Amino acid sequence: MQQEGRCRAYFGGPDAAPGRLRDLLAERVAAVPAGGAIDFVTYYFRDRRLAAELLAAKHRGASVRVTLDGRPRSPHANDAVIRMLTGPDGLGGGLRVVRGGKLLRPRLHEKLYCFSLPRPAAFVGSFNPSGDLPEANAELVREIGDQDRGYNLLVELCAPALVEALACHARALHTARHGPFDRLWPAANRALRCEDVEVHFWPRVRPNPVVALLRRAVPGTRVRLVTSHLSGPSALHTLLGLARRGLALEVLVGATERRVPARGERRLAAAGISVKRVLHPDGLPMHDKFVLIEAPRERCVVFGSFNWSEPSRRFNREIGAIARDPALYDAFAARWQVLRAQAEAPRAASPGSEGAQR
Repeated sequence: MQQEGRCRAYFGGPDAAPGRLRDLLAERVAAVPAGGAIDFVTYYFRDRRLAAELLAAKHRGASVRVTLDGRPRSPHANDAVIRMLTGPDGLGGGLRVVRGGKLLRPRLHEKLYCFSLPRPAAFVGSFNPSGDLPEANAELVREIGDQDRGYNLLVELCAPALVEALACHARALHTARHGPFDRLWPAANRALRCEDVEVHFWPRVRPNPVVALLRRAVPGTRVRLVTSHLSGPSALHTLLGLARRGLALEVLVGATERRVPARGERRLAAAGISVKRVLHPDGLPMHDKFVLIEAPRERCVVFGSFNWSEPSRRFNREIGAIARDPALYDAFAARWQVLRAQAEAPRAASPGSEGAQR
């Protein structure tokens, strides 16, 4: 059994059973008894079976709150689940659909899943429950990317104080007004810290904690970045600056040129940064988002919902964690090897064949 307070990484992908991460969430929902609490925050939610599990939890006496984006990039993707959760036997006030205005288009892009019982746990990562069975809209899956079979991750955080703080954050998102001034929230600019994990939120007024961490790294530090999205001047400026300072950078990215433009890829390569695309012959998405930082006296891993893009940096609601747990670092380092092997494998897929993932 996992030790109390430790972290555990779960990876989905073509090397795992289809739907591994959605099944993990479904199992945790089914285990919450009467009197327990479930808090979901997510961007895409199309999984009607998982929605049915949430309704069953509510009907047996659990407190269930779901907060999701009502206007994702594929604007009607969440409609079927929203109808389920707002129906006569739905969640009532337990559902919050954040539609937001058009000004600056902030999106609720966090992926956070909290459970109070039978043991406290909060899952943070890149996975949206965006698949559905039976699947009635194959074209939409191609647009979003098949996240039940593609590369994705969730990290289970178990320290009770941290889980409670994250559940409080989810409840605050559930009741708050959302708009272009979210960055001014005091809570958005404070870190949650417990043992060897710290959790940060975006948008924010204070400096980006991940960028600040990287800029403090000494020359020779090895940085391995995995991201589905790498675009915009800020991300390129940051990575090029790190290379000039003598950090050893390796980057694995997703297949779509819309999310990782070839021009930026060429600029990074010209600066001596290794950039490889993780392509799968079936067009499955690479949706992982993490950074491994290996310095002479410290190793840490960064993970969460945030992309290396202008919307994530400036506008979107995002969550990210910095962890110094040695076992968690080793788990992510092993995942890096899997992704790198896939990036270097002979393939028939071409850039652009992967879904436009989020």
